[in-house]
Amino acid sequence: MLKTKIAGIGYYVPESVISNHDLTKYMDTSDEWIQERTGIVERRYGYKHRETTTSMGAVAARVAIERAGIQKEDIDFIIFATLSADYFFPGCGVLLQRELGITSTEIGALDIRNQCSGFIYGLSVADQFIRTGMYKNILLVGAEMHSMGLDYSTEGRNVTVIFGDGAGAVVLQPTTDENSGVITSSLHSDGTYAEKLSMINPGSHGNYHNNRLDEPVDYGFPEEDDQFGGIFVTEHMVANQQLFPHMDGPFVFKMAVQKFPEVIQEVLHKASLKVEDIDLLVPHQANLRISQFVQRKLGLRDNQVWNNIQKYGNTTAASIPIALCEAYEAGAVKPGDLVCLAAFGSGFTWGAALLRW
Repeated sequence: MLKTKIAGIGYYVPESVISNHDLTKYMDTSDEWIQERTGIVERRYGYKHRETTTSMGAVAARVAIERAGIQKEDIDFIIFATLSADYFFPGCGVLLQRELGITSTEIGALDIRNQCSGFIYGLSVADQFIRTGMYKNILLVGAEMHSMGLDYSTEGRNVTVIFGDGAGAVVLQPTTDENSGVITSSLHSDGTYAEKLSMINPGSHGNYHNNRLDEPVDYGFPEEDDQFGGIFVTEHMVANQQLFPHMDGPFVFKMAVQKFPEVIQEVLHKASLKVEDIDLLVPHQANLRISQFVQRKLGLRDNQVWNNIQKYGNTTAASIPIALCEAYEAGAVKPGDLVCLAAFGSGFTWGAALLRW
């Protein structure tokens, strides 16, 4: 029976390091305030005129392809996970294909919009393609250019201080080795509280979502000519800073510390394994306090959990592949190790995967 293995892995983070002290120039915050709440010390921002979500993803992809020992033309399917796409449409999958110079093969490209759990969702989807024999070299990329869409004012600090830019990529291939590869995965979602962590504008909702918010917001859509929309961004949105992400931090934290342990235990149960069997847990780097809570809940040692949010902030869909690649390069994950990947984020969506390295 075919299984899915990670044949190559790579990551990229921009050169520009933005410390907590740097952010104090733009908003009322402090290094102590940020570290106490998130554990973040610094993050990376891409260069605005020469880096994009796609270009960062391409750098990581080239590393993964080289480490897999294949040529870029051998890639037969692309999966790209991001919330910060270069364009509203088309998605980054086809842009990555073009950036890598493999358009002549006309392979399929799939874009995944599951935010923080995007890489887990992408891995699970790719695993099904590999197991059925449909594809042999799937390129899975998670990349984010958050810095282009953040509110650098005091009003936006609760969100802005958390996020950074970066990309991670893996090449996935079939294997018949029972002692390596993806063992199982679990995916979940609950849209009840979708607006608790969201970027509502620009969008095509036309204020319809307001009855789902705790406090309805006026986004300035004209009431006349109600039958036809025709307005995507209004002057009212711009003037009132309504084009930025929104997060109810305490609510998200409460949900995350509940769902993280649940889904990890779920995949372990599916594989007839226990927490003690985990050699390395690589959680989505949402908040160091969340990761620490989950670690204590599961009774894991420090050397069983890989955290790098201190250096890079929350890179959403890129955070797991970046962290996994760092762990690989540091020798923290070895052949035969049981690795657990887990994520929770906007949607809400969450999931976990188990694999033998």
